[in-house]
Amino acid sequence: MGMKTAVSIPDDVFREAECLARSIKTSRSRLYSRALSEFLARHEADRVTAQMDQVCGELGPQPDEFVRKAARRVLRRTEW
Repeated sequence: MGMKTAVSIPDDVFREAECLARSIKTSRSRLYSRALSEFLARHEADRVTAQMDQVCGELGPQPDEFVRKAARRVLRRTEW
């Protein structure tokens, strides 16, 4: 079992969801859960980027010597 919740969605979206749920033989709850899970997964990269930006902001602008040297090695081996 999961969390029960009530949401409001446009009538046309509801009708399309009902039709799809019937055609793939799944419940409305399962369809909405799958759709929301997929949406969250697509936006996971945004959260990771925001967290990385926060960490980089806290570290400040001074480059780390190891990172600078490693980046140069990678760039030398990269074809442009």
